[in-house]
Amino acid sequence: MGKIYIIMGKSASGKDTIYKRLLEKKELELKTVVGYTTRPIRTGETDGVEYHFTTWERFCCLEKEKKVIESRIYHTVLGDWNYFTVADGQIDLERSNYLMLNTLEGYKGICRYYGKDKVVPIYIEVEDGLRLKRALWREEQEREPKYAELCRRYLADEIDFSPEKLFDAGIEKRYQNRDLEECLSQIIVDIQKSAFMIK
Repeated sequence: MGKIYIIMGKSASGKDTIYKRLLEKKELELKTVVGYTTRPIRTGETDGVEYHFTTWERFCCLEKEKKVIESRIYHTVLGDWNYFTVADGQIDLERSNYLMLNTLEGYKGICRYYGKDKVVPIYIEVEDGLRLKRALWREEQEREPKYAELCRRYLADEIDFSPEKLFDAGIEKRYQNRDLEECLSQIIVDIQKSAFMIK
């Protein structure tokens, strides 16, 4: 039986980099799951690659059909955007192991749907000062930096990933991303220990 590994953590903790690097490790045999969103597609994105871009009406239909595994709504200045995972045949735990990026709430929803024994959390942690420096540097690279949004995300993360919420979700192990290679090595060892690698 395969497992679903879910990478999560506060903004600028290095989740995306770790996700991409783990997928490069062919020996782990991790498959991806493309999520769904109602937000507009951005320049450079491809439908079915970053996300399946869809409508609110389609989300409601999928929910009525009981195909929505988990969903999250973000209230933005451009309106409400929904991000969700669908039981659309992408996940087959009889055949494969999977790697996903998600939030703490998303992780809990996937645990409810598949069972906690089939879902493995990979919580990435970075000291807050270093994380803020990384976020600021990343924002400075944008053509039009949005510092207010950076601050909003930073403060929201303090609530979303509070010690109480992590405890409630059963997140015990934390991977410190001070050194990327060391952090990756620890994660790889743990995946290899816990996974039933299906050939």
